[in-house]
Amino acid sequence: MVDTADGAEHDAEVDKVAAARRLLERSRKVVAFSGAGMSTASGIPDFRSPGGVWTRHQPVLYQEFLASADARRRYWAARREMYRDFRDARPNAAHLALAGLESRGRLEAVVTQNIDGLHQAAGSRKVVELHGTNRRVICVSCRRDHDVERVYASLQDGGEAPACDDCGGPLKAATISFGQALDEEVLDEAFRLAREAELMLVLGSSLVVQPAAALPVAAAQAGAQVVIVNRDETPLDGLAAVVIHGAVEEVVPALAGA
Repeated sequence: MVDTADGAEHDAEVDKVAAARRLLERSRKVVAFSGAGMSTASGIPDFRSPGGVWTRHQPVLYQEFLASADARRRYWAARREMYRDFRDARPNAAHLALAGLESRGRLEAVVTQNIDGLHQAAGSRKVVELHGTNRRVICVSCRRDHDVERVYASLQDGGEAPACDDCGGPLKAATISFGQALDEEVLDEAFRLAREAELMLVLGSSLVVQPAAALPVAAAQAGAQVVIVNRDETPLDGLAAVVIHGAVEEVVPALAGA
C-alpha cells in the first residue's frame, strides 16, 4: 500500500521543479550561485560539518599564517588532508547540467563559494570564485604561481610548510583563509551579476556565510526571481519564488532538462 502522505510530498516537489523550470525557460539572464552541497555530491566533505576538516584541524587565521612558522605548518597539515579529496573529485550531474545551460546560452555565469574547480572541470567558462581556488598555490610575498602537484608532492614526501623558490616567501593555496578579506574585484563582479540577473538559482548553499549569503538578497531586491535548491531549510527560503528541498545532483539536471 502506498503511503498517501509520501505520495503527496513527492507530487509537491515535482510541481516545484516544474515551476522552477518555467522560470528558467522564460528568463534571459540567469545566474547560478553554488555552495558546499554542490561539492559534497562529488565526494568532497563539507568542511564545517561533523567529521569535516575544521572539526579535526583548528582553522588557521590569515594573520597567524603570516606571522608564525608553526601556524603555517598547521595550515599545510590540514591542506594535505584536504588535497586527497580534491584530487580525486569529479564533476557531478549538477555541475554538468550548469555547464550545459551555459553552452546553450541559457546561463550567464556561476558564482560559487566552492574552491574545488569542479565547475570549470565540467566545462563552465564564466565562474566567479568568491573564496578562491584550491587548484593554485601562490607565494604571499611575490605572488608567483607555483605548480600545485609539485607543492603537494613535497608535502607527501615529508615537507611541512613550502616556501617560494624565487623569494623564499611562504606559499599558500589561492583560497580565502579565515580572517582574510575577499578580493574586492571578485566580490564586486558577483554582486553585479546578482543585481543584473532575472533569475538566480541558489544551489546547495546553507546561506549563512557572509557576505556570500547576501547575493540572493541583492538579486531579489533588484527584481530577480530566486530559486533555492538545498537539502535543508535556509534563512532565505522566505524570499524565494520556489524552494526545493532535495539533492542538487538530482534536481539541477531536471531543471536544466539534462
